[in-house]
Amino acid sequence: MSWDFALILFVALVVTGAIWSLDVLRLRARRVVRAEQAAEACRNNAAGLDEAALREACEQAYERAARPSWWVEYGVSFFPVILFVFVLRSFVVEPFRIPSGSMLPTLENGDLILVNKFQYGIRLPVIDRKVIDIGAPDRGDVVVFRYPVDPSVDYIKRVVGLPGDVVEYRDKILTVNGQRVPRERDGDYYEPDRAVYVGQYREQLGQASHRILLNEHAPQDLGPIVQFPGFDQCAYAGGGVRCTVPEGHYFMMGDNRDNSLDSRYWGFVPDANIVGRAFFIWMNFGSPSRIGGFD
Repeated sequence: MSWDFALILFVALVVTGAIWSLDVLRLRARRVVRAEQAAEACRNNAAGLDEAALREACEQAYERAARPSWWVEYGVSFFPVILFVFVLRSFVVEPFRIPSGSMLPTLENGDLILVNKFQYGIRLPVIDRKVIDIGAPDRGDVVVFRYPVDPSVDYIKRVVGLPGDVVEYRDKILTVNGQRVPRERDGDYYEPDRAVYVGQYREQLGQASHRILLNEHAPQDLGPIVQFPGFDQCAYAGGGVRCTVPEGHYFMMGDNRDNSLDSRYWGFVPDANIVGRAFFIWMNFGSPSRIGGFD
């Protein structure tokens, strides 16, 4: 979806940019010549008018002749606006809307968030090819990426496994490289999507301390929904999964552990699919108090 919008924005930028360039290089000078000719003709054919009336008539003739065509006027007017939006959205920040509860309690359905587009490197717009490598996702980062099963769809999850990591999720316990990820109970959370109270925990994943939702007693059968690339790096058994993350890929999970379709089911996220790091809630029309940063 965002790729389609990026393409539309790019086409609009090219079209309005071409019109702006044509106007600067050729059309504007032609209009000036045409306007001066119109004013001169007005002065030569305005017999019987006093000086004030003649000046006004010739000024009007000049303005009419100098006025650009509607398509030039619109193109020149919209070009700087489209250029600003394109640069901002492609290289600085991009807005997204949270469409589900898979990242509860960190992000709620309806949150409007901002995503840092340059933290993990500069990518060419539309084709999304990285040209400048600045950094890489770290464990605990909340990341927007193109869904590997359908790249036209944007997903948001938390980075759990880095390239080369061994990630295991079994009996509701998460381990990374053989080390259990620390967590402690942090009360209960009312999950509006399912109208139930769920156990809330504080989890320490790398440098990130964040909250997750988890029902330790609810059954959860983990299994692949597609034969994803790198499937041979994962072993499903006993309702759990153990994966070795391939180079150039990441293992993602939602904070709502019992209600998230993530890498446990469809595999790894290639670095090429990364859009950026989510870092700020700029609006939730149902709950404006949620505006601000998050872990």
